[in-house]
Amino acid sequence: MQREVSVVIGMGGIGRAIARRVGSGTELVIADYQKAALEGVTEEMRADGYSVRAVEVDVRSATSVAAVAATASALGKLTRLVCTAGVAPVHASIQDILSVNLLGAAHVIEAFGEIIAPHGAGVLFSSKAAYFLPGNLNAEEMLALATTPAAALGNLPAVQASRFSDRPSAYGFAKHICQRRAQAGASGQWGARGARLNSISPGTIATPMGRAELIGENRALVQGLIDTSPAGRTGTADEIANVVDFLLSPAASFVTGADILADGGAIAAINCGRSFLR
Repeated sequence: MQREVSVVIGMGGIGRAIARRVGSGTELVIADYQKAALEGVTEEMRADGYSVRAVEVDVRSATSVAAVAATASALGKLTRLVCTAGVAPVHASIQDILSVNLLGAAHVIEAFGEIIAPHGAGVLFSSKAAYFLPGNLNAEEMLALATTPAAALGNLPAVQASRFSDRPSAYGFAKHICQRRAQAGASGQWGARGARLNSISPGTIATPMGRAELIGENRALVQGLIDTSPAGRTGTADEIANVVDFLLSPAASFVTGADILADGGAIAAINCGRSFLR
C-alpha cells in the first residue's frame, strides 16, 4: 500500500506551523531556499516523531521545483501540497518579488499538478495585498496572466519589472495573479486529476516576516490596517495553519478555485469605509 505524502514548501513561521499540522501520519517533504532553515526544522521534527525528508529548492527554477515533486512522488501518493514560499517588499527587489511570488507559484502549480492524487488538495499563499490590485489590466491581459504556461509567463509585458513604480505595487500584483493561477489550475490541470487547489490570503501575521513589515518603510500602513481591522491585532501562524488544514481536509471537498481571506477583517474595514485609508 502506498504511503500518503504531504509537501510543504517554505519553512518560515507559517510554513513550520503547517508542516507540524499536516505532517502526522504521512511521509512529509519540506523544502526551502535556505539550507540552515531546513536543517533546523528537520532535526526538530524528526526528534518529535515525524517522518521528514528535506529538499533545498529555488522556486524561481522550474527544474528545482520539479526535483521536489520527484522526491515526493518517489515516496508515495501525493495527497497534500502547501506552498508558502515568498518574499516581502521590505526584503526584496521588484524582480525578485515577481520571480519568487508569481513565477514560483506557477512552477509549483504545474509541477505538482502532474503528480497530485485524485481527491488530493493544494494551497498556495497569496496575501491581503492582492486585494489592492489597481484596475489597469484588461480581461485579455488577466486571462493571459492566469493561463500562460510558466515557461513563457515571465515574457508577458505585464510581468516586466520596469512596469512597477515601487515594491508594494509589484507585490500586490504578484499575489493577485497567484490567486488567478490557482483558479486556472483548479479548473484545469488539477481539476482534470480530480484534485482541488485553493489559495489563502493572510493579513499581518506574528512571524519574522510580519514583524519586519511593522518596522519597514510601510510600517504606518501595516499598523494602520491592523488597528482599524475588527480583530485589532496581528494573526498567529497557528491560526493560518487552521485555515490551511480545513482547505486540505475532506470538510472542504466542495471548495476549489477559491481564495480565503484571513486578515482579521482589514480588507472588510477598507471596503466598508471604516479604515484610515480614505
